[in-house]
Amino acid sequence: MENNLKHINIKSLSEDDRPREKLATLGRQNLSDAELIAIILGSGNRKETAIQLAQRMLSENGNNINVLAKLSLAELKKYKGVGEAKAVNIAAAFELGRRRTDLETTQKVKITSSNVAYQILHKRLSDLPHEEFWVLIMNRANQVIKEENLSKGGISGTVVDIRLICKSAIENNASGIIIAHNHPSGQVTPSMEDKVITNKLKEALKTFEIPLHDHLIIGDQTYFSFADEGLL
Repeated sequence: MENNLKHINIKSLSEDDRPREKLATLGRQNLSDAELIAIILGSGNRKETAIQLAQRMLSENGNNINVLAKLSLAELKKYKGVGEAKAVNIAAAFELGRRRTDLETTQKVKITSSNVAYQILHKRLSDLPHEEFWVLIMNRANQVIKEENLSKGGISGTVVDIRLICKSAIENNASGIIIAHNHPSGQVTPSMEDKVITNKLKEALKTFEIPLHDHLIIGDQTYFSFADEGLL
């Protein structure tokens, strides 16, 4: 049976079947984003094949799978042919991708620049449709010993409790911390509130002799570093 599959002309298959056959014969790395999404969808709708539906979903999200990954189940279900089951499959696939990335590095990461911190944090924050606030706890060697989510909010903001940040830093014997939050809009320009909170936290941590090394604002594949911009 397997030998026979290798001799099937992909063009002779229905369009919905082609990406599955292509993956089996040529390997997953040879499929486009639309073809991979089409496999997850399994089928399209009355007017579109799975590939056409996948192409439209990508097109309407800037041909960017990172933008597509931010869509909620309700937003995915707005596409004709995408019901609850398909929306869940898509969300699960993106979540598995994020978790795989999280597990790629088992050793403690040493923070040597804002970009290294960003590589850790963007996996947590770049695809979210709401704001979250995270803290990286570091030891004396500037290695990350803990990543902690301290708050979740809405589209326009999240509540940041400076006392909770200090408490976490003390309980985990931090020798330094980096804080971060995302802007779902994709824009990374800090607000006045971002600047005020950063300065308040910096001063509060001085009491415990714990330096605030940076505050990152995460956007769509980019970030803003308070340290790099001389705001700390």
